Amino acid sequence: MIFESDDFTFKPPTVVSRARRVLIKPNASHMDAYPVSTSKGMLATLIKGIRRVSDADILILDGTPEGEPVYPVYQALGYDFPRVLTMDVKDCVWVEVDNPLPKPLAIPTFWVPNVILSSDYLISVAPLKIIKGSCRLSIMNLLSLLPYSKYHDEASNGCSALYNLDIDRVIADLYFTLPFDLGIIEARNKLVGEDDTSRTEAEEYGKIFIGEPYEVDREVCETLGLKTPYLDLIKTAKVDLET
Repeated sequence: MIFESDDFTFKPPTVVSRARRVLIKPNASHMDAYPVSTSKGMLATLIKGIRRVSDADILILDGTPEGEPVYPVYQALGYDFPRVLTMDVKDCVWVEVDNPLPKPLAIPTFWVPNVILSSDYLISVAPLKIIKGSCRLSIMNLLSLLPYSKYHDEASNGCSALYNLDIDRVIADLYFTLPFDLGIIEARNKLVGEDDTSRTEAEEYGKIFIGEPYEVDREVCETLGLKTPYLDLIKTAKVDLET
């Protein structure tokens, strides 16, 4: 679904009213504010919506590309909400989770924070960013949930070991392994740049996209007329999984 950003209020699905723990995964890998990172205002809107229907524990979880502590990033972005627990991926207990695809595209198992598995409802919320002509949306937002110490390459920075495996295939595998319930694209602005922190072009767009992560990412890409390879891979894998 597409909403006008000025009129957006978060109305969580009924299942949230029965949840004991709701986990929100923002895009908070850098100290740069929106539209590079998920805005404080968007998180406040989500938390307010959840609180209207549930007293569930609310967690905010992310990690940094270089494995540095994420709490200074949270502080810089203003992520300070009452009765909300902020967590760092690197401080979590990690568990190895099987990829449910009969024929994994790149990775048969992932190391992930165990708090994800103990949460009842999972939300990925990311800004609308187009980097080098490709959308970076709610599913790609999940990459920073993977522990740096397990996936970084000593010879270079970041989780380059995953990129060496074909990052689109990795993202498709991650979609099936971490079944997030909801994807939200904060598209009040549309950022176009050459890297994650570039503000080369940031123009007003005035929309909020919300839905199941694959569906919402596909809707954004179709609306913008952009091809995103990991969505094609997911589409094909869905057919294989169902047959």
